Amino acid sequence: MSRKTYDNINETVYLERLDNGLTVFLLPKPEMSKTYGIFSTNYGSIDQTFVPIGNNEKITVPEGIAHFLEHKLFEKEDRDVFTDFGKQGASANAYTSFTKTAYLFSATNHIEDNVKTLIDFVQDPYFSEQSVEKEKGIIAQEIKMYDDQPDWQSFMGTIKTMFKNHPVNVDIAGTVESINSITKDDLYTCYNTFYHPENMILFIAGNFDPENMMSLVKENQAAKEFEKMNEIVRDFPDEPEQVGMKENKIVMPVSVSKCTVGIKEANKELDRDEFLKRDLLQDMLLNFYFSKSGQFYQELYDDNLIDDSFYFEMNLDRNFGYTLIGGNSDNPDQLANKIKELLMTTNSETIQEEDFERMKKKKIGQLLRSMNSLEFIASKHIHYHTLGIDFFDLIPEIQSLTIDDVNHYLKHWISEEKLAVCKIVAE
Repeated sequence: MSRKTYDNINETVYLERLDNGLTVFLLPKPEMSKTYGIFSTNYGSIDQTFVPIGNNEKITVPEGIAHFLEHKLFEKEDRDVFTDFGKQGASANAYTSFTKTAYLFSATNHIEDNVKTLIDFVQDPYFSEQSVEKEKGIIAQEIKMYDDQPDWQSFMGTIKTMFKNHPVNVDIAGTVESINSITKDDLYTCYNTFYHPENMILFIAGNFDPENMMSLVKENQAAKEFEKMNEIVRDFPDEPEQVGMKENKIVMPVSVSKCTVGIKEANKELDRDEFLKRDLLQDMLLNFYFSKSGQFYQELYDDNLIDDSFYFEMNLDRNFGYTLIGGNSDNPDQLANKIKELLMTTNSETIQEEDFERMKKKKIGQLLRSMNSLEFIASKHIHYHTLGIDFFDLIPEIQSLTIDDVNHYLKHWISEEKLAVCKIVAE
């Protein structure tokens, strides 16, 4: 077990890659009363086309199967795993994103029992034809619920407007039609391909002894057998640099219209250094222009185009990236035009040294505040690790950014062909 200390943030992380390939991170924080564990696989909703383990030919599985699989792993032949966690005083949950599926718990006692429960239930799949058919009805109701949520429709509507071919444009839960085609064999194929320990990370943070915890995990894994894993071959369609559509209008029963402007940030794999630079600068520039103290925010507010629902977010991942800016507006057309107009001016702007130093300090401050959350640390650490980046090295990486870095990025950040608009309007 290796140990790495980060003096600038006073954190120590223990790491070991086990014989079966599982990567284990331990972050002991004895000052905390709570312990948080997350068991994550590098497999999400975009992984629809791949070569199954033991095969030579690629297949395409139904949309929404990663999310469906997440649901089914909690149900065993004789019980529901949530009950096991409940008896041990733990709160458990799971989530599926575009690129990951994660299972998690938080608890203040019975920590070792809960860690074993977490690992064991994820590594012991049970799917029957009957239980799969039953789950289809449950997830179909969930899909229909999201179909009626304007915020979700605005989010996915903007993604679908930007991306033409990439499976990020498919709802994480799939469609009612796609999940109805899922079989028990499909679930086992996806599970056996993507849930191998070599494709998974276990991160435990909180109040525990790292030596004892690592011994527990190693003993647990040594008692199980896994076939040797070959490299997972995933396949993605070519995606153009420009957006798939300029505008998308969705009619729903809403009292106030919504408008989101999307920026298509990436459409292909980026190397580690380029990814990290983009990831940091993108977030810093959004804060600079669109936070409540930002120049663009003030213009939008003065024009009565936004209210408290206004937001911005960005996501840069394995082979795609996007930024979303928007919110409720009585004048969605005017808001879209104004945001695009403001974005297009950035190409000719220059960030001043004083402003950039302030941007870096703000980013570091936000990061340090977020590190008070075990959940944030664990999920972000896993996210960055799968991309070859050490999350706890982000602060020195931010400090190393230069004024030339930000101004070069700014000059090439926005182009008309990368902007798309999604509006939610009343019937």
